[in-house]
Amino acid sequence: MADFLQVVTTVDSEEAAEQLAHGITGARLAACVQIVGPIKSICWRQGELEEAREWQLIIKTTTARIAELEDHIKENHSYDTPEITGTVISGGSDEYLDWITAETRIDASS
Repeated sequence: MADFLQVVTTVDSEEAAEQLAHGITGARLAACVQIVGPIKSICWRQGELEEAREWQLIIKTTTARIAELEDHIKENHSYDTPEITGTVISGGSDEYLDWITAETRIDASS
């Protein structure tokens, strides 16, 4: 059985979220990307407290694809330091986890 991750990143527009999501799934780096937003983020940036309107991407993938996924996000993201965090999916239906595995396989067909 493969190991599974739910990876999160945020972007500054709905258009950027859709472009990144299509790039990720098109490259088979994830089986699914869900876009949530807009959301309000309040965070420290360069010593200043900042509020921003963002869109969150929730990405379902395998640990086998995480390095390529991270590279893809960094290469296609407008932020200098994009959020790229992963949470292990420790359980789920066999059918759903099998689907993630099948759709992120490098040799998967469309």
